[in-house]
Amino acid sequence: MISVNLNLDDYAHSFAKARAIQRHHHFYVGPTNSGKTYHALNTLMAAKSGVYLAPLRLLAMEVRDKLMEAGVPCNLITGEERIIIAGAQHTASTIEMMNPIKLVDVAIIDEIQMLQDPDRGSAWTAALVGVPARQVFICGSNAVTKLCLQVIVHLNETAEITELRRMTPLILEDESLCGKRYSKPKLKAKLNKGDAIIAFSRKDVLTFSARFRQWGFTVASIYGALSPEVRRHESARFCSGEAEILVATDAIGMGLNLPIRRVIFANIFKFDGAASRLLNATEVRQIAGRAGRFGLYENGYVNILESDERFHIEHMLATDDTADSQKLPIAVNIEQIEAISNQLHTAKISECLEYFANRLQFNHALFTLSKIKAQIHQAMFVDEFASKLSLKDKFIFTCAPIAINMNIEKDYFLLCLKSVVEHTVRKLPPSPVWLNSFNPKYLESAEILSQNISLYAWLSYKFPQIFVDAEQIPPLRLNVSRYIEHALLTQTGYIDTQRESDFLKRIKR
Repeated sequence: MISVNLNLDDYAHSFAKARAIQRHHHFYVGPTNSGKTYHALNTLMAAKSGVYLAPLRLLAMEVRDKLMEAGVPCNLITGEERIIIAGAQHTASTIEMMNPIKLVDVAIIDEIQMLQDPDRGSAWTAALVGVPARQVFICGSNAVTKLCLQVIVHLNETAEITELRRMTPLILEDESLCGKRYSKPKLKAKLNKGDAIIAFSRKDVLTFSARFRQWGFTVASIYGALSPEVRRHESARFCSGEAEILVATDAIGMGLNLPIRRVIFANIFKFDGAASRLLNATEVRQIAGRAGRFGLYENGYVNILESDERFHIEHMLATDDTADSQKLPIAVNIEQIEAISNQLHTAKISECLEYFANRLQFNHALFTLSKIKAQIHQAMFVDEFASKLSLKDKFIFTCAPIAINMNIEKDYFLLCLKSVVEHTVRKLPPSPVWLNSFNPKYLESAEILSQNISLYAWLSYKFPQIFVDAEQIPPLRLNVSRYIEHALLTQTGYIDTQRESDFLKRIKR
């Protein structure tokens, strides 16, 4: 049996600053639109020093802006940028960038239910165990509160819980928008200003957006392939009333504060990377709960397109979403990978990660090893195309923020990997000639370029001698964002949504 240092107490004590102070934890738990993060942010702003740990770069940017507007100097630190304000004692960062060394008075860990995420959950574990703050505010749903409290007790730290209720009632409407069967004319007649239609693919968001514009509505669009800068722009259009209707994926389910009167589920299924499945209780609650912004609407409303979908949404809204998992995930680090590599006598990072996730024996009542399936898949490409790279550099590339299953993202990833292997300088992707046009046919190309810029920015902090164009990233990113914003207003979508395509297939059988 391979001996690797994975003792829980060693893990906890690896966060020396956190262990050196007596931390007190404040849980603000409850549904969306209950003011959880709002209350925590008020404390953060009043503190002499603090950090906000966000699930998304977009939310880190938004909180940083709030603090700056309130006269509180605030740094921004994400995997892609470092904006440092001289003398600032506050920082907004993505949770993976949590600083375990800098002591602060207040820390906010947002969207704590993300502990359940199979790929990123370990970052929330690290923050919970290791953020060096005298007061730690933990915000999110109640799904993982019990698990978190068990860890806090184990660490001999203290905690208190404030359970918050929605500030506006959430009402599932009695009648679906289209009745028994989906109908474009019926949907058109039922749409109203303040509606948010939630689809679960880029194709459906673009198709609904184009269709609703043809019907005479102004529309904002938000989906995962858009950069945070574009999502902020689209959010601002909807918040200002410039866009009457929002069409979005479940990307809005995490923290975005939008003036939505009614959430409409365009489907109750989503593709999770392996198969199409029904939405679970946490997803339904997070998305539906965005309806009924406090101070703007007396109630929030939820609806669906077809009547037989109502039961599932109703059931999920009423279902207890307490996590099934009994343990919190711990991520692998480079020291553990090196120990496994030495004892397995292998330089293959994928073999080391696979052994860590699936074969190491680690029995503890509170913690488990991350399964890191996506990271292992990414590591296979690193081994194949960069076999001679050092284990440390291989590990960095396994952590790169890309969707390796997307061929176009993978292609640029491999080009970047090749540059590091060959020790050759890689310049920022060139600005294409169509970037200054208003032709929406290059929308997908612009999204891919935006993702490549993000990867380049991330790598520029890891290998600055290879990725040398860091200073030129902001103007290129701005130009790409402006192009996408214009393209979203004129793109024509696809012929059918997924629902319509599925219906046509059924009637042809």
